[in-house]
Amino acid sequence: MLGDMTESPAPVKSSEPKWASVAREGVRAGLRRYVKPLQDLKARDANEGDTRLVVTDILCDLLGYDKYTEVSTEYMVRGEFADYALRLAGQVIAMIEVKRIATVLSAKHLRQIEMYGVNEGVEWLILTSGAVWQVYRLIPGMPVSVDLVMEVDLLADGETSTKKGDKLVHLHKAFMQHATLEEVWKAAAATAPQKLTEILLSDKVLGEAAKELWHQTGHRMDAADLGRVIRDSVIRPELAR
Repeated sequence: MLGDMTESPAPVKSSEPKWASVAREGVRAGLRRYVKPLQDLKARDANEGDTRLVVTDILCDLLGYDKYTEVSTEYMVRGEFADYALRLAGQVIAMIEVKRIATVLSAKHLRQIEMYGVNEGVEWLILTSGAVWQVYRLIPGMPVSVDLVMEVDLLADGETSTKKGDKLVHLHKAFMQHATLEEVWKAAAATAPQKLTEILLSDKVLGEAAKELWHQTGHRMDAADLGRVIRDSVIRPELAR
């Protein structure tokens, strides 16, 4: 799985098309209506069924999906039931698993929805407690892997409703139709810690770094030795913070 890739989805461009700006402003404004209901649900430790009610409202009222044709509940996957399947043009585009609002989402919950995605051949997986929304990209292969693409906590104090809306909007029907979530994933994957580490420790980069070190300091160092120093003294301490 990639590292924390949730800090900043694709930047908002001032020249974005009208469909995108309309959806974005709608999500930003609409989020405010859900703060109090979500707070109330959390305060009374609402069960999973009550949490699903607000999730349905968010999907349909806030994110633009038609309740009757694009949101399938209790979607059967090989004898088990996923909480939701999202459809566009008749095709399932995402699986959603809902946990009660007080639940701390974990790897155990992810494994459950991961199997649904594998069995249905669906690449987008959404895990939510109603308040926290996590979006994962399923990567086929042997073994299968999943990347955390985006996470937003609708009740967190540390972010404005604008920032929360700019993350959640990538789940909006219009944005999903234009595949913006794929671009968010690609951008995040390209700058994930593992990928940057791989590039920094590549033979080509280390060779050039060794030359630059000699030019600047007069100290010659073998590229492989420099790689070990960078790995042990620079990269590992940073990742441990």
